[in-house]
Amino acid sequence: METESNEDTKAVYRCSHPPGTIFLEEKVKKPMRLKSRLAEKVMKMCSCSPGKAKEFLFNFFPVLEWLPSYKLKEYLLGDMMSGLIVAILLVPQSIAYSLLAGQEPIFGLYTSFFACIIYFLMGTSRHIHVGIFGVLCLMVGEVVDKELQVAGYDSLDSHKGQMLDTLNQNITQGLFDQNHTVAMTCDRSCYAITVGATVTFMAGVYQLAMGFLQVGFVSVYLSDSLLSGFATGASFTILTSQVKYLLGISIPRVNGICSLIYTWIYIFQNIHLTNICDLVTSILCLLVLIPAKELNECYKSKLKAPIPIELLVVVVATLASHFGHLKENYGSSIAGTIPTGFLMPKSPDWSLIPNIALPALSIAIIGFAITVSLSEMFAKKHGYEVKANQEMYAIGFCNIIPAFFHCFTTSAALAKTLVKESTGCKTQVSGIMTSLVLLLVLLVIAPLFFSLQKCVLGVITIVNLRGALRKFLDLPKMWKVNKLDTTIWLVTMFSSALISTELGLLIGIAFSMFCVIVRSQRPVATLLGQVDSTEAYESIKAYKNLKIPQGIKIFRFEAPIYYVNKQRFKMTLYKYSGVDPVSLATAERNKAKKIEKLKRQDGSVEIKTPEETTECLYKEQQSMHTLIIDCGAIQFIDTAGMNTLKEVLKDYNDIGVQLLLAQCNVTVKDSLRNGDFFKQEESTVMFHSVHQAVQFALHVQEQSNACLNGSAV
Repeated sequence: METESNEDTKAVYRCSHPPGTIFLEEKVKKPMRLKSRLAEKVMKMCSCSPGKAKEFLFNFFPVLEWLPSYKLKEYLLGDMMSGLIVAILLVPQSIAYSLLAGQEPIFGLYTSFFACIIYFLMGTSRHIHVGIFGVLCLMVGEVVDKELQVAGYDSLDSHKGQMLDTLNQNITQGLFDQNHTVAMTCDRSCYAITVGATVTFMAGVYQLAMGFLQVGFVSVYLSDSLLSGFATGASFTILTSQVKYLLGISIPRVNGICSLIYTWIYIFQNIHLTNICDLVTSILCLLVLIPAKELNECYKSKLKAPIPIELLVVVVATLASHFGHLKENYGSSIAGTIPTGFLMPKSPDWSLIPNIALPALSIAIIGFAITVSLSEMFAKKHGYEVKANQEMYAIGFCNIIPAFFHCFTTSAALAKTLVKESTGCKTQVSGIMTSLVLLLVLLVIAPLFFSLQKCVLGVITIVNLRGALRKFLDLPKMWKVNKLDTTIWLVTMFSSALISTELGLLIGIAFSMFCVIVRSQRPVATLLGQVDSTEAYESIKAYKNLKIPQGIKIFRFEAPIYYVNKQRFKMTLYKYSGVDPVSLATAERNKAKKIEKLKRQDGSVEIKTPEETTECLYKEQQSMHTLIIDCGAIQFIDTAGMNTLKEVLKDYNDIGVQLLLAQCNVTVKDSLRNGDFFKQEESTVMFHSVHQAVQFALHVQEQSNACLNGSAV
């Protein structure tokens, strides 16, 4: 038990308390001035030493710490196998997701290549794969299409302009020179990647700034239900955007509110123009990919590596398109020229930054949240630690540096991370293996995909949405576990799908915050009873056969007491205690008026003071003499909450009910002392446990009864 710091009062309490009462003497905290704190912080940040420089370098490049202790015999085979398998899966997906981001296929390969290398150097997770991610590709593609329309390019997503319309005259056969560089002309494709790279650069800058400001904790505010609902809603938009490739039709790509609905309207308006060759190819690919993916999922524990069905489909489809002359004979849309080598680095278009700054922020937040969530999930599973702020640095540089090499935004990708982990990955050396395979594709193999139909790439993108769309099957279970989280999932999902991707995310965040406020406004409150023959006290709502001490009510409030829920706390307390001091005060006034009236009529009526009248009224209604508030679930109390607690104390003291507090944490104790809570009523005390408060209340009541009996004698 604790009281105010007055030593005389402590001595009085020690004499009256029952045996076994706990007294703790708190440490004296030396107040530190703000100026001293700032000076100490600045000195710590500005001081430099060889040890500190080494620590900074190792923290910024974690590879320097773990690579020297790399166990070749134990790790190398697993890392090489997982890196190779992920690369095989990544090649067709990189090409497919490029279309989703509104880019030429080569840029998806560039993006995956650079991201793996940079994360190898800077990442703290051993297992996640950083590269292209469908939702981010969609968000980038929406910004790209919007800027293309603003710039006056053809709104139809026909990609008539080729990336290399005008090459250097020294390159007569359309190939790169010895340095593998080429000057780009600013056609539609060139402008699209310029916009995409600028968005990527700004997203990386935002992530870097958040890392510098040490705000990695913001990821906890994006709940799993919110992110899952957002991913599922965005999956509908991704699926809708790929239908035109499956049907082989050209329609405008709609941006803004209700884009999904308008896109389906355009699809049905142009469905009579469906290319039968593309439709048949899409159906055949779906019939092959979906069962094969399901087999991979069902037998993943038995298979040493997943069947690379996507790569097999791409190879077969490319050969069929090439030798069947599908473009020439049936007008099928193909990938077109995919050059070898790398383009000359190019800076982002600084003039576009005002236009893309806001969408880049939402892209940055989603990319970071996905990356941190996956890293922490796999770190927990395998028993190591990841650093949220370093992850923000890593993913930030995975966007900033590649933005100069014609890449678009990256983040961790769940599907490929799962494949990476299940195929024996031990460290990020597997990422280097993936990059080497992609380098081989970029330097040699890429042009062989010239005849690949775009409908095949669309099918690959749609099939990879299975995981997000399957979340609908989990809804009944989610509803049973937590109805509010399920509601957040549904609101975010429908907003992202039916309104727009960016607004859906904002609506989801706003609704999630609203739910937090509602939860704090309407927290769980209950009365407690004693578990038989123990010192434990539990909710009388949840358990039977609990013992309720005579004359004592124990109230638990499971939320902080602050300005949002202060009135709720007061009303709930009065309701559960069964005594409303305000109502009693009103009744006292009414009764006082009646007594005054009777006094005028008959002078023999005994007149009582208002306090006596109130106490008599209370005793007529209830037999409670002590109210204990279990503060174990109250995290903090603000000024409004403090004033409310003072009002409650005064109201109950006015009717002769003792108020006790139990299980207050240090923060609440400090707030009570600093708020002069104890100056109002010195007999109010805090106890370390509910049981001690109950024992104290019973002891005081026994002493009171003994005094009354002695007076009667």
